[in-house]
Amino acid sequence: MALPDLHAFGAMFIALGMFYGFANGTLRVEIVSLLTIGSIALLLYVLPMPGQDKYAGLALAFEGFGHYALVTICSLMILGRGLVVTGSLDPAARALARIWQYNKSLGLLLTVVMCMFLSMIINDTPVLVLMIPILAQMAGRGGMPASKTLIPVNAAILIGGMATTIGTSTNLLVVSIAQDLGLRTLTVFHFTPIVLCAMVFALPYIWLVMPRLLPDNTKAVAVESRTFLAKLRVEGDSPMRGKTIEEVRGNVPAGVSVWLPVGANGSVDRRVMASGTLEDLQEAARKLSAKLAPTWLLERIRANSSRTGDDLMVAEMIIAPDSRLIGLTPKTAGFVGVALLGIHHARQPFRDTRLHSPDAPMMEGDVLLVMGMAGDLRRFAESDGLLQLEGGQEVTRSTKAPVALAIMAGAVGLASVGLVPIAISSLAGAILMFVTGCVRFERVGRALSAQVIVLVAASIALGKFILVSGAAAWMGGLLASGLQYLPPAGVLAAIMVFVTMLTNFASNTAAAAVGTPIAFNIASQLNLPPEPLVLAVLFGCNLCYATPVAYQTNMMILTEGDYRFADYLRSGIPLVLIMVAALSTTLVYWYGI
Repeated sequence: MALPDLHAFGAMFIALGMFYGFANGTLRVEIVSLLTIGSIALLLYVLPMPGQDKYAGLALAFEGFGHYALVTICSLMILGRGLVVTGSLDPAARALARIWQYNKSLGLLLTVVMCMFLSMIINDTPVLVLMIPILAQMAGRGGMPASKTLIPVNAAILIGGMATTIGTSTNLLVVSIAQDLGLRTLTVFHFTPIVLCAMVFALPYIWLVMPRLLPDNTKAVAVESRTFLAKLRVEGDSPMRGKTIEEVRGNVPAGVSVWLPVGANGSVDRRVMASGTLEDLQEAARKLSAKLAPTWLLERIRANSSRTGDDLMVAEMIIAPDSRLIGLTPKTAGFVGVALLGIHHARQPFRDTRLHSPDAPMMEGDVLLVMGMAGDLRRFAESDGLLQLEGGQEVTRSTKAPVALAIMAGAVGLASVGLVPIAISSLAGAILMFVTGCVRFERVGRALSAQVIVLVAASIALGKFILVSGAAAWMGGLLASGLQYLPPAGVLAAIMVFVTMLTNFASNTAAAAVGTPIAFNIASQLNLPPEPLVLAVLFGCNLCYATPVAYQTNMMILTEGDYRFADYLRSGIPLVLIMVAALSTTLVYWYGI
């Protein structure tokens, strides 16, 4: 074969540089992405493409920032954020927790299946964020160790994400590049049946085999959650009114201790004392139809939040040595603008004579669990001598949960039946999330990932440059010369393995940018339809189970499970082989090639 020309060589050199930058890890992903865009712009400015001026290269390098695929990805991030901040997925999480308590093996199976289907329409990351605390909580209550469940659940999420065009940003990138190259428009569930067929072979391995290949790192990652003393205000219509405390104990999570206040007549009236973690106390309050703070105070704080547009937060605050609260009780402290949900009594250097009660006097080192708007929390800490700990938890806007679910269903439904493109329906859904208050526009930065934005923009620019420079045709011809003797299933498997290797050691978006135009050229040279080859690239970009650097969700569970690189290789490589064999065979059958 003839050597590539200067522009094709430059495109391949920039692509290799991008891969090396991702694999090396010295520079941040967004820096490597911006350097890629800058390199393309500079090269085409100094050496314009034949028949073009030097400014045409600038348009090519920066067109990714205005591409409809990027708009779609950002819109889907906002939709996913709306489901998270409204607590729309919490009922499913609670149902899973009950199943885990009944049977661990069945709990893992249903968790894996639920994650597969959730990630088809919701970005992978929010689904994993929802599952991590559930799996950690189940492990702490006698379930499977988190180190044996996190990698299988993450693998299930990644498999589900590859099943629709909106499952991951990489899928959208591959489909958009392919459409730019002339492929027909693919609907949301266009290739879902193919992935479902592969799931049949992958599910038994994920459920039964993968946990056995992973270590039990329970001792390494076990962290004792802080418990708080709280006062549950039982509402008048609660079925627990008039019950005995033994009956109440049967209706609260196992991690919660409950008892009647001093002077109670033996049955539950308006107050129940409790001790537990924040999550357990919230679940206990839900089951008992109770509140962790006075109802009138919670309603006032929520009304102020709605009026100002500020989110409510739950934060932990330590009582400093000079705090005015020392020696006061929560009743006499006179908190302003915030609600006290619970208190953790610090261990005293000498014998602690305080009652084990949320009404006991506060002492230095106690940790208060407080809810309010961010500004009110800050003023409360400054005025009362408190130190706010990092990592405040945002309170879900549960009243908006049905609205968020309806918006997500509408956006996906309109695109799935082909009424409008996903770019339009997802953008409309994002706008509705803002209009209805499910997502606050001023907090949109929490929904969008700057890293993903520049990464996708760089990948679009690189893919376009590889195509127009002739690099895709040259690399496609080189690969076709070796693949021409293979049957169609072998061609698809080889492309999938090639892209999978790039994905696991570099970046799935970069692999998509390089692999998609190459697949088109291989299809033309081997007289094969381009669509199954493009899908082989798309699937290969999602087979990122074998290394922790392959995908951001892999990195999220690295510390949570105290995993090592070898854990990903040992459990991930067999799954990659199963999926490659199942997907390539199904593609051949599905397209009749």
